[in-house]
Amino acid sequence: MKYGVIEQMRQDYPVPPMCRLLGVSVSGYYAWRKRPLPLRAQQEPRLEAEVLAAHQRTRSRHELPVAPNLLNQDFAASAPNQAWCGDITYIATDEGWLYLAGLKDLFSGELVGYAMSERMTKQLVMQALFRAVTSQRPPAGLIHHTDRGSQYCAHAYQQLVGQFRMQTSMSRRGNCYDNAPIESFWGTLKNELVYHHRFATREQAKRMVSEYIEMFYNRQRTQARLDYLSPVAFTQRYYLNQLAA
Repeated sequence: MKYGVIEQMRQDYPVPPMCRLLGVSVSGYYAWRKRPLPLRAQQEPRLEAEVLAAHQRTRSRHELPVAPNLLNQDFAASAPNQAWCGDITYIATDEGWLYLAGLKDLFSGELVGYAMSERMTKQLVMQALFRAVTSQRPPAGLIHHTDRGSQYCAHAYQQLVGQFRMQTSMSRRGNCYDNAPIESFWGTLKNELVYHHRFATREQAKRMVSEYIEMFYNRQRTQARLDYLSPVAFTQRYYLNQLAA
């Protein structure tokens, strides 16, 4: 019997019928109710959510034009705002899915722009891009790399990328390794925050995700590849060195 069914039975059936149905004593029934669920049962809702999220991932089968893969899995960057990787992920709440679009700088790993919404639309990714450009003011020629999802291939979004004088780069179909840096960040976000909380509302999830990104990940979380600095501190050190040169 699936753990979800067992847990539902715990909630739905009063004590006497439940005991008669299973052929157990009342004392045994109460002992069972007090016993914590096995680890597998605790993890099952999260795993089900991840399966559903994977099934709903950004579709790449559409008639919109796609761009070549300029990065070709070369994620090295020698300065800020040379290349950004963008993607959309999913966070489960009691109100339904919350979609998070983000853009990650390959030099420092900083999340330079992000946006959240209950719908996965081109407006969501456009909002994340606007925020990234507003905060970073990148030079012309920045490589803007994403998957082939319809939100990123949409004419309105690509017009915006062109307006900011960026170079469009896209992953090969179905190859998550082509966008590994942002996929890695999603894993970190979920392992360090999302999997430890049950979000009652989308607003609660938005608040906690924003705090994680802006206050912790970008400014406090050190990384070995950044000489044990945070992304923001690593970028600041770069500009100070440029001034001193």
